[in-house]
Amino acid sequence: MILLLAALAGSPARAENKTDASLFMLADSNASQTEIRSESGDLYKTIGHHGPAVENEWMALRMYFNQTCAIDVYNKSRPGLELKQTRWYPDAQKQKEGWGADYYKVGKTLGLGGVRLWDAGKVVKLNPVSMRTARIFKGGDSSAMEMISEGVPYKGRKVDILVRVTVRSGSRFAEVGAEVLNGGTVRFVTGINHHPGLELVEKKGMVATWGTHPEDVAAEKVAVGAALIYNPDDFAKRMNTGTEFLLISKPTGKLATRIVSASAREPEINTMKQFLESID
Repeated sequence: MILLLAALAGSPARAENKTDASLFMLADSNASQTEIRSESGDLYKTIGHHGPAVENEWMALRMYFNQTCAIDVYNKSRPGLELKQTRWYPDAQKQKEGWGADYYKVGKTLGLGGVRLWDAGKVVKLNPVSMRTARIFKGGDSSAMEMISEGVPYKGRKVDILVRVTVRSGSRFAEVGAEVLNGGTVRFVTGINHHPGLELVEKKGMVATWGTHPEDVAAEKVAVGAALIYNPDDFAKRMNTGTEFLLISKPTGKLATRIVSASAREPEINTMKQFLESID
């Protein structure tokens, strides 16, 4: 027993999980859920923060529970977990006190790293569905959210598409994975949205934006940086539509990318150059 206690005392303590996940219905906001399903595929107006959400110390991400399945960003000015307190929408006073806010504007785009399909030269949304399911997980040193869109019409068949977003303690990046659950291949579409006046930088395996998004929720306008990191070998085509920089994959059953975001309220990140250096 003495030897066992000595061994335990000398072993390193397990690191704190500095991530979190959130999923709840507005009608019962005190009851946290791990899974919510809908045959309509659209709970945007009745689910908390419009869909499942995850966060690391520097940002939170949510995935819209509707036909867009877009990924949106909540930026922070100081490291820490905030979703339990702010539920994505801190009031103006909290924002002035240093809490984060929704400075990122998605609109009708796929947002930052959202996933759709490509067919006959067009983007195909993950809709309509026979069932859409949102899930969250937390354990070890990570948290994750999933959206499963079942029965999506694609090239004369129905496909079930899983999109998973994972955040890990100590890492600014989030991992985005897409998978065809019922076999076969598709051409995935992902990318990053942008607005007039934003800087856009493209390098091999990365595309990034920096600037102020059109604001309709936050108490003030704050510049944000966003980047999508990818393997160029996974993609057959890149295109800029004017509102989105899109990447069209080769036929595949799985796809993996990484996304990251930061705001100018972070003390050492207030230019595109500093943002790119922070994620290099």
